[in-house]
Amino acid sequence: MTEVKRSYDASRRREQARARRLAVVLAARDLFERDGYRPTTIAAIAAHAGVSAESVYKGFGTKAALAKAVFDIALAGDDEPVPVAERPAMQAIRDEPDVRRKIAMFTEGLAGRQARSAGVQILIRDGRHVDDSLAPVWAKLTDEGLTGMTMLGRHLLQTGQLREGIDLEEVRDTLWNYLAIDHYERLVLAQGWPLQRYTQWLAHAITSAICP
Repeated sequence: MTEVKRSYDASRRREQARARRLAVVLAARDLFERDGYRPTTIAAIAAHAGVSAESVYKGFGTKAALAKAVFDIALAGDDEPVPVAERPAMQAIRDEPDVRRKIAMFTEGLAGRQARSAGVQILIRDGRHVDDSLAPVWAKLTDEGLTGMTMLGRHLLQTGQLREGIDLEEVRDTLWNYLAIDHYERLVLAQGWPLQRYTQWLAHAITSAICP
């Protein structure tokens, strides 16, 4: 009985710690969006989340690390500890036999992820020019994106359905180019394109670039 109670207590503590962590990330997101990155302090984030500043420092270390955590949750749409590449939507892309359909499925997911994460991506991208702490965060986002597009590019290339003579480097770089938040910022945020139109444009642009 004692062992069962101890196991239950440990599980409950983990759930509580996860809930507190999520509250801090969501508080950071709210304040970054409302006040901007530089004016927002760890103390303000802690107060907004209802926790101590010490616990925020202990859990995240820096405000820049918090910005990365905000991005990660916005990208995934939740705080489940499962990489985007290992989620059911990406598995469905791998299972789909037709490469054009794969690209359409990918761009549908990409547009949704960009819609959720645009605010924090732009904050990190632009903020690194005035706050050096964000530079390595942006570099990590860039590296993670390139790694992901390398994996997807290799998968698409292995179907044998892409344009003759195209190599992994070109497929990867094409995908990585359209992964950039700049396209979403200009067409959706600035020009007011509906998300569906933007999604269709993405699919057409990528398909035209790498398919016969």
